[in-house]
Amino acid sequence: MPKITFMGAGSTIFARNVLGDTMLTPALEESEIALYDIDGVRLSESAAMLSAINRNNGGKARIETYLGTEKRKDALRKADYVINAIQVGGYDPCTITDFEVPKKYGLEQTIADTLGVGGVFRALRTIPVMLDFARDMEEVCPDAWFLNYTNPMAMLTGAMLSETGIRTVGLCHSVQVCVPNLLRELNMGYTGRESWKIAGINHQAWLLELSRDGEDLYPEVKRRALLYNEGKLDIGTLEERLEMMLGGEAPDKRREEMIREEYALYKESGKHNDMVRLELMRRFGYYITESSEHNAEYTPYFIKRKYPELIGRFNIPLDEYPRRCVRQIREWKEMSKELTQNPELRHVRSREYASRIMEAVETGTPAEIAGNVLNRGLITNLPQKACVEVTCLVDRNGIQPIVMGDLPEQCAALNRTNINVQLLTLEASRSHKKEDIYRAVMMDPHASAELSIDDIVAMCDELIETHKGWIPEFR
Repeated sequence: MPKITFMGAGSTIFARNVLGDTMLTPALEESEIALYDIDGVRLSESAAMLSAINRNNGGKARIETYLGTEKRKDALRKADYVINAIQVGGYDPCTITDFEVPKKYGLEQTIADTLGVGGVFRALRTIPVMLDFARDMEEVCPDAWFLNYTNPMAMLTGAMLSETGIRTVGLCHSVQVCVPNLLRELNMGYTGRESWKIAGINHQAWLLELSRDGEDLYPEVKRRALLYNEGKLDIGTLEERLEMMLGGEAPDKRREEMIREEYALYKESGKHNDMVRLELMRRFGYYITESSEHNAEYTPYFIKRKYPELIGRFNIPLDEYPRRCVRQIREWKEMSKELTQNPELRHVRSREYASRIMEAVETGTPAEIAGNVLNRGLITNLPQKACVEVTCLVDRNGIQPIVMGDLPEQCAALNRTNINVQLLTLEASRSHKKEDIYRAVMMDPHASAELSIDDIVAMCDELIETHKGWIPEFR
């Protein structure tokens, strides 16, 4: 049976989903599971939770914990699969810094984990840690698959693929949920009979085709999207909306609360939480996989000091990620006892790709995923050095990306504005030169639309100073 190593196992809820999935997969249920983290408390909480799930599933897996960098090689030794879910610097101090320093210069952000100055500095503090993982893997498990779930996805996965020999794929939820969520929010329903084609870059991949039973759904999607953004789409009663949005899934308290809040907002004001993406679809012709709060800061059109009314018009949640972090910390205090001290804890297999990839490699039963990989001729009008998100087939031969061809030119053009920042950030990570950080942020669509070059340089210098100890020395 395989050995599965989880880096950042203190991410308890995510570890439950991914590793709980393996325990419910016959080809993986007897795996050796190595949990690695640098936080002893969170590591022990995850171990207690997973041990309960394992025990209630027949105790077939073997779980070991590894605390601290001195135990990292032991955790990785002879691993077949390495799952990465680390966050370097955490909410306090690094996420706070990523938001508060740019705000002093007039640069507002929503999530700051993928692009923009926040994404650049998150990459600069995370890439060295991941390259350390890679060096250890090259020594103790050189043939393992590295499944990266950490953001900024394209930058980190690109660094692993371009600078190491480790077999790496980046995995994200946004492609999996794109079509079901879009159809449900437009009151079209999701049946499971839909077919689609998605390609682009992480968090900005494009829904290129969408059909149900052979019928092109895009014309109706666009018609309803216009009505939805105008506050004129009939979304039914609250009970009907809950049934539509939950899609028959078991009610989740937080998810249900969010649906109720958005329903009330729409009925009162005609606003909703996906206005940016629907506007981008109206202008560019295609829907984007990741959420509106993300894409508001990937483009230069929505968060602008000169046009403050756009924030209300498109319902853009500035500072959303810090609020989310605070809420998650509070909620974890409330739910940790249930997850870590419940001897009857069980798990239902999630939609995460990780267990399905491992199952396909182990059994040869093919699976299809959306993976982040280097663009080796896959999307023919994007740069070859870019990390792209495309359909991949998985079997005993591993992960095999599919050639997608050209994107519509306007879609490729918008992707390139993000790829510029990604590639320049990788250059800064390699060179350790401040000027390369400046250039990455100078090319960022949002920062360059809001700030002068002098302000960008001053902001980067302050972030470099406040990140001392978290990033290498830059000269």
